[in-house]
Amino acid sequence: MPDLSRIGEREKLKPKAGDEPHWHRLRQGVYLGYRPSKKKAGGTWFARFYDADANRNARKRLGDYGTLSGHEVYKQAKADAETWADTVESGGERARDMVTVKDACEAYLEQKPGSIAEGVFRRHVYDDPIAKVMLDKLRRHHLKAWRKRLEQAPALVTRTKDPEKKRMKQRSQSTVNRDMVPLRAALGLVLKSGAPNTDAAWQEALRPFKGADRRRELYLDRDERKKLIKATCDEARPFIRALCLLPLRPGALAGLKVSDFDKRTRALTIGKDKNGNPRQLTIPQTTADFFELQVEDKLPAASIFSRTGGAAWNKDTWKHPIKDAVAEAGLPGAAAAYTLRHSVITDLIRARLPILTVAQLSGTSVAMIEKHYGHLVRDDAEDALATLAL
Repeated sequence: MPDLSRIGEREKLKPKAGDEPHWHRLRQGVYLGYRPSKKKAGGTWFARFYDADANRNARKRLGDYGTLSGHEVYKQAKADAETWADTVESGGERARDMVTVKDACEAYLEQKPGSIAEGVFRRHVYDDPIAKVMLDKLRRHHLKAWRKRLEQAPALVTRTKDPEKKRMKQRSQSTVNRDMVPLRAALGLVLKSGAPNTDAAWQEALRPFKGADRRRELYLDRDERKKLIKATCDEARPFIRALCLLPLRPGALAGLKVSDFDKRTRALTIGKDKNGNPRQLTIPQTTADFFELQVEDKLPAASIFSRTGGAAWNKDTWKHPIKDAVAEAGLPGAAAAYTLRHSVITDLIRARLPILTVAQLSGTSVAMIEKHYGHLVRDDAEDALATLAL
């Protein structure tokens, strides 16, 4: 455990996997954390307190103390951490630390570091008038106005620093539904639902559009997936092949580190995923052999599937190689990374694997599997009943 009070020792620290801070013990149950910046000198300070009654850790982002330098930074961060820990211990955290909607969002990110919610908050909450609304004054009309602004905001199709090359499209109802989820979750942690049909019923303004998330229809069979892999460029081929081998979300696959794969037991730990809860898969030997090739000569903190130069894949870098490969292979133009996940899950259902098992493998709920793939189960049930004919 580093001594964060020493400037020299602090400056030598490197960013940890998952943006986890380096922790320094102040006293029993109270820790001061420091996360060095990846782009510039300095870093961000955090406080952590273990609540023995709740049997969990509470965490708070303290900031970067940009106006202070040298030993003054540590001195102030230590004082703030101890004051906050005392406040939490006495039950006064909400009153001191969560005042506005933005505060609630930041508190949510402390519990869900590295989640997709961070990008949603940055794009649609922090610079919006809703961010400054006091939690105890938040009403349904505030969130209805925010939702209207969200619906009217164009969705970015192409991410580029060149403003002339950016392409936008109208935001779909399913996109609005997804972008409302993080704010609804953040507010749900600190606010009680208001009585139905009253202005205090803030949750009613964030209800998802019904029927917006339609069942996925585009399916690529095994031969089509083989064509896609063959047509993919050398840089992206391992990543695309892995999407065809496992029912993982593309983001979860891209987030895998070498340390997440144990070649002795063929165990693969999925840590960064939509629900935020890690899970472990035991993969078949052929898939394990493929993973062994990907992790060869890489450090534990390195990405299993990386681009040339070592950078991890993300949705802005994998979509172009997939689009090019789809065109090269003569496949339906709408095929994308999620099409592969859908196709793999479809095959697992068709193999008559129990829905619960498929849900566990893919990191989703049984309800979601039934919603999107229940028709396959019904078709199989009809076929099975047909075999009973005399």
